[in-house]
Amino acid sequence: MSRIQNILDKAEREGATLRTSRVGVPPPTVGVPPALDIPPQPGSDIAGVIAPGAPAVNPGAMAGAAADVEYFTVRLNPMLVAGLAPMSPAAEQYRTLRTRLGQAEGTSALRSVLITSPQKGEGKSITAANLALTMAQELQRRVVIVEADLRKPSLQPIFGLPPGPGLAEFLSGAAELKDVMKSLAEHHLAVIPGGHAPMNPAELLGSTAMRRLVDHLRTRFDRVILDTPPVLPLADVAVLAPLVDGILMVVRAGFTTRSAIENALRSFDSSRLIGVVLNESGMEDDYRYEKPKH
Repeated sequence: MSRIQNILDKAEREGATLRTSRVGVPPPTVGVPPALDIPPQPGSDIAGVIAPGAPAVNPGAMAGAAADVEYFTVRLNPMLVAGLAPMSPAAEQYRTLRTRLGQAEGTSALRSVLITSPQKGEGKSITAANLALTMAQELQRRVVIVEADLRKPSLQPIFGLPPGPGLAEFLSGAAELKDVMKSLAEHHLAVIPGGHAPMNPAELLGSTAMRRLVDHLRTRFDRVILDTPPVLPLADVAVLAPLVDGILMVVRAGFTTRSAIENALRSFDSSRLIGVVLNESGMEDDYRYEKPKH
C-alpha cells in the first residue's frame, strides 16, 4: 500500500489544479482528466491504440449484443471529451488509461470493472463514462456501461438519454432488458441507466437478478463497466464487489482526504482493487496507478 500512500501525498501537495487543456469543450469542474500510474509491462506497445477520432468498428461487432438494444442519437454532456473532443489531451489520457488497464490484465481478464470513489464529488461517473466511450472506440469491442448508482442516477443526463426505466426497474421486475438497454449507435456503446431511484437500492443490487445480469452481460460484451455510488457510507460497493473482476477507485486531488480513502479501502475486499485514479491532479504526463501490495 506504500505507493498508494505516495499518490495521496502528491494529491495533497498538488491540490485541485487542472492544467490539461481541452479542445472544443468548456473547462470541467470535476472529473477530467484522470492521472494514472500504470507501469508499462515488458514488451507492451502503447502505439497499438487505435487512432483518436477513427473508431473504425466492424459492422457486425455489436451483432451479438444488439438483440435487446434500443438505438438512440444523443447529445453528450460537454465533459465527455472521449466522444466530443477525441483529439484533445484529456481524451488522450483516457486512451492511455484504457491501454494500461489492458496491460494490467496479464493472465487474469478484466472483463467487468467497477468504478467508484470514497465519497461524492470526485468525478467517478464522468470518469466511468469517458472510459466506456474510449473502450468502445477499439476495433470490434462490445462495451456496455451500467449505472449501478441507484441512489443518485446521473448517466441518463450525462449521455443525453430520454427519461425512462433503467436498472432499478429491471431488477424489480418492472421492465425487461430490452426496455432499459440503450445503444449509442454513433459511439458504439450500450448504456443501462439507473432509472428511477428505488426505496431499496442495496437490496436490489445484492439480488440474484443483479448477479445474473452481470453474468449475462459478460457473455454478450467484451467490457462491462459498472458506475456505482461512493463507497462511504453506503453498503452498495461491498455488495457489488464480488460480481466484478476488478475495482478502480477515483480520488480527487486537493479534495479527497487520506482518511476517506483508508476508510473506503476497509469497506470492501481490497484484493479486488486494481488501481487508483487521481483526478484533477494537474499532472498531464504523470499517470498514477497502483496495485496494492499485501
